Amino acid sequence: MSFQAYLDAVEKKTGLTPRQLVEIAGEKGFDASTPAAPIVQWLAEDYGVGRGHAMAMVHVITKGPQIGAKHVGSGGTHADPTDTLWLDGAATNPHP
Repeated sequence: MSFQAYLDAVEKKTGLTPRQLVEIAGEKGFDASTPAAPIVQWLAEDYGVGRGHAMAMVHVITKGPQIGAKHVGSGGTHADPTDTLWLDGAATNPHP
């Protein structure tokens, strides 16, 4: 499953785009200095998001939408087409 696919699954589960969740996280005081555990707990308690999917959200909440080029275009299981994750909803993603 690609990194983007994790975010798309979180959107499907919660009904919120990753960007909306990032905004809510900011309102809750989560930022780049926040450890993963409180974010994972919040996503599990409020939205029923599992740990693996929550960790994808931890990345975008604490580090932004950029990912390392390691898997970009690699053709592997976790391959993504670009090094920038789409946060505005699966339906509008120009790189499906």
